[in-house]
Amino acid sequence: MTTDIHSASAPGRATPRRSGAVTGAVLLGVLVLIALSSIVGVRMLAPGDLVGAALAFDPTNDAHLLLLSRRLPRAALAVLVGAALGAAGVVMQSLTRNPIAEPGLLGVNAGAAVAVAVSIAVMGIVAPFAYFAAALVGAALAGALVMLLGGVRRGSDPVRLVLAGAALSVVLGALAQIVIVNGDDIVFDRFRAWAVGSLAGRDADVLWPATILIGLGILIALLLSRMLDAVSLGTETARALGARPSLVWTCSGLAVVLLAGGATAAAGPIAFVGLTAPYVARRLVGSDHRRVLLLAMLLGAALVLFADLLGRVVAPPGEVGVGIMVAILGGPFFVALVRRRRLAPL
Repeated sequence: MTTDIHSASAPGRATPRRSGAVTGAVLLGVLVLIALSSIVGVRMLAPGDLVGAALAFDPTNDAHLLLLSRRLPRAALAVLVGAALGAAGVVMQSLTRNPIAEPGLLGVNAGAAVAVAVSIAVMGIVAPFAYFAAALVGAALAGALVMLLGGVRRGSDPVRLVLAGAALSVVLGALAQIVIVNGDDIVFDRFRAWAVGSLAGRDADVLWPATILIGLGILIALLLSRMLDAVSLGTETARALGARPSLVWTCSGLAVVLLAGGATAAAGPIAFVGLTAPYVARRLVGSDHRRVLLLAMLLGAALVLFADLLGRVVAPPGEVGVGIMVAILGGPFFVALVRRRRLAPL
């Protein structure tokens, strides 16, 4: 018995009309989730507050201020993080031709984690923006090191790159644990708060840098979409079609670092979005990367928004980190998908 991912994602399987309908439906769902995310929380707001803040903002109205300063930026960051992880997953899976590849295989999450651990233990960093900067630097360095170890300059070898990423992830993960274990209780608590993945307390000082970096990553991914179609067919086929695999790999690696690194820096490690969103997108709209990228970004945004919303209502008056909720939701879902159908290279 063979796969089903590959056959299901064969070009032409989804018509433009069907792709448009699916994408429109998911977009509508994202907008509904944004509205719910804006009014649900420890302090419940009325839908009229959201409408009033949009049409006639009153700076003396506490509800309007809460929406503008906390709820809407949090929802916007959830959309950014989900879209970034969804797009990064699409790029990673296309490059490695592996349907269960995800950005963590490039060592991005591990690089971000060890950078945050070192910054907390050595520099005593407490501000979310400082976490963001440290995690982004660590993610970028780890991504660059994986590409160097993977021998991208000598040719595009998906297996070698994935092995290099996996090995580096193990080493960096062990290094982060050494730093945290040898730190004091304060260091451990600060790292734990970031490591569970959370959107709480992330306001404009995190939102704007994340918007710039993730926006640049999305732009690069969209510009590469046609070439990703060719590269996903194999190196020789890609060359025959006029693509330059080494250039595609280099640009794609930059896009993954910006997308996954920016998302991890902004919200902490969040798993399964980069796996689940591209998988579902391919099942729904086929293998055309322009369609897959757009739908995977919307699905990723919907998943992170829903997980963040659910995390606020399951344990009031506290909340559960979005990273934990995504793992709870995405893990069983992905296992169920894998059990239903056998996987094969893309």
